[in-house]
Amino acid sequence: MDRFEQYEIWAQSPESASKWEFVAAFHDFDVASAVAARRGRGVRLIHTIYEGGKLTEQHVLAELGSIRQNP
Repeated sequence: MDRFEQYEIWAQSPESASKWEFVAAFHDFDVASAVAARRGRGVRLIHTIYEGGKLTEQHVLAELGSIRQNP
């Protein structure tokens, strides 16, 4: 089974603060972190793991510029 990890950047939707939109994905944490920091507020940096082409794990590493709300 194919397995890969990546770092994804998600931004809050301009229409709704509760919706998030995919921005980009990187294999290198340093690159992803630098891009996320330059985007400003309302950004999440997420570490994701895919197996067999399906998302199996995700971990929010940073949330910039907004208050994190736990479910």
